[in-house]
Amino acid sequence: MSKGYVYLVGAGPGDPKLITIKGSECIAKADVLVYDRLASRRLLTLARPDCELIYVGKSPDRHTLRQEEINQVLVDKGLEGKIVTRLKGGDPFVFGRGGEEAEALLKAGIQFEVVPGITSAIAVPAYAGIPVTHRDLTSSFAVITGHEDPTKNETSIHWDHLAQSHGTLVFLMGMENLPLIAQKLIENGKKPTTPVGIIQWGTRPEQRTLVGQLDSIASEVKKQNFTNPSIIIVGEVVSLREKLQWFEKKPLFGQRIVVTRARHQASVLTQEIEALGGEAWEFPTIEIVPPTDNAYLIKAMNSLQGFNWLVFTSVNGVEAFFEELSIQERDVRELAGLEIVAIGPATQAAIEKRGLRAAYVPEEYRAEKIVEGLSDRISSGQKVLLARAEEARDILPESLKAMGVEVWDVPVYKTVLGGANREELHRMLREKEIHTVTFTSSSTVRNFVELLDGEISLLKGVSLYSIGPITSATARKLGLTIYKEANEYTIQGLVEALLEG
Repeated sequence: MSKGYVYLVGAGPGDPKLITIKGSECIAKADVLVYDRLASRRLLTLARPDCELIYVGKSPDRHTLRQEEINQVLVDKGLEGKIVTRLKGGDPFVFGRGGEEAEALLKAGIQFEVVPGITSAIAVPAYAGIPVTHRDLTSSFAVITGHEDPTKNETSIHWDHLAQSHGTLVFLMGMENLPLIAQKLIENGKKPTTPVGIIQWGTRPEQRTLVGQLDSIASEVKKQNFTNPSIIIVGEVVSLREKLQWFEKKPLFGQRIVVTRARHQASVLTQEIEALGGEAWEFPTIEIVPPTDNAYLIKAMNSLQGFNWLVFTSVNGVEAFFEELSIQERDVRELAGLEIVAIGPATQAAIEKRGLRAAYVPEEYRAEKIVEGLSDRISSGQKVLLARAEEARDILPESLKAMGVEVWDVPVYKTVLGGANREELHRMLREKEIHTVTFTSSSTVRNFVELLDGEISLLKGVSLYSIGPITSATARKLGLTIYKEANEYTIQGLVEALLEG
C-alpha cells in the first residue's frame, strides 16, 4: 500500500471564515480529519460525508490524547495510504506543536505539507480593536508562551529583555500563570501601570475583553471569571481598544443563529447574519425534491394555453416549474397570454429573472392576500393554474373555487427532511451554544421539531424567529413559542426582526 499524505493546517483563531482557501481545500480532500478543540466545528462541514473525523482536543487541564499519541495517529493513518488533514487552531507552527508532528511524519517517511493559519496572537487582538503594532506606540511585538512556569530555575524566557522592551507582548495559554507573569514583568522593570488586555474566546460569539493594568489585572481576571482560552496582551497599544473596537459593536455580535432553510437557499440569510456580526449555523431542515408524481404537472403543461392565470406561491415553485418546462422542451413562449401572480417580491424577482412580469403581487405576502387581490381581477369561469408545494395549505385553491373559477392545484415540488446534522444540533442545544433559531416556512418548523426527536425542552432559553404568521401558527401548533415575527414576510424582514431583538 502506498503511503499517504498529511497536511498540517492552521484553522485560525475561531471564526471559521478566517480559514485560508488552501486550508479549506485540504479539509475537503481529506480521508481523515484530525482536529482539536480550538478549530471551529463549522469547518467540519467542509469535509466529505465519508471522511473519518478524529477529535484530539487538548486544554491546559485535560488532554484527550497526549502529543505523542496524536503524532502516532497521523503516522498510522498516513501509513494506511490516507490523505490526512491535521486541523489545528491558529497556526501549526506558532505554539501549535506542528514542528513535532512534522518530525514524526518525516521519521516515518510520510510526505507532509504545512498550510499556515492566522495566529490568534494577531487576530484575537485585532477582533478586540487592539493592533499589536502602531506607528505612534510601538514598532515590534513578541509572542511568548504563557504555559511555562515563570518560577522554574531554568527558563527560556528572558524576562529582563521583555520587561524593558517597548514592544507589545502577547502571551498565549497563560491564564493559569497570569499572576506570576505580571509579577515577573514588574520585577524586571515593567511599569505597574502598563495597560493589559485579556481576550477570551477571541473572534467567536463568546468573545469577552477585559482591560486593566499590570499590577491589578490578575485580581480583575479572578473577579470577572476569565478563563482559558484567552490571550494576554501587554503594552501601550491596549489603550487603543476604547476607540478601535469594532467586532463587539456589530448589532448581532454574540449571537449564534441557526438557519433552517434548504441548503441551496441558506446562503442569503447566512451572509446577512454574518455581515451584522452574528455567527450563522446552517442546519437545513428541508430539501426541495420533485413531486411524488409529476403526471399532473406534465398534463398542465400540455394545456398551458387554456389557462388564464398562473400563480406562484414561492421561489421554489418558480424554479421547479421552469425546470420542468425545460425538461419538456418548452419555453416561456408557452405562457403567452397568461396573467402571472407572485406571492411576494422574492418570487416576483424569480419570475422576472425569466424575462416575465407579474401582473399582481399582494402587499402582504400570504395566500389569503392573493385571494383578496384577485377578487376584483378574476372572472367566474376562468381557469387558474397553481404551481406550488405538494404539501401546501388548502385555503388558496378552495377560496378561488368559491369565486367560480376552475383551479388546477398542481404540485411542482415537495419538501422532505433536509440533511441537517441531528447529533451536532442536539449537542449544541444541550451545551447552550445556540442563541437563536430562524424559521422561513412551516416546513422548516415541522422538520426542525422532527430533528429534535420530541425534545422541545432543548429550546429552553433559545429565541425563535418566524418569517410570518403562517409559519408562526405552525410553530405554536407544535408547541413552540415564537419570540418575534417578521413584519415583512421576507428574508430581509426576518433580518430586521433579528436586529430589533
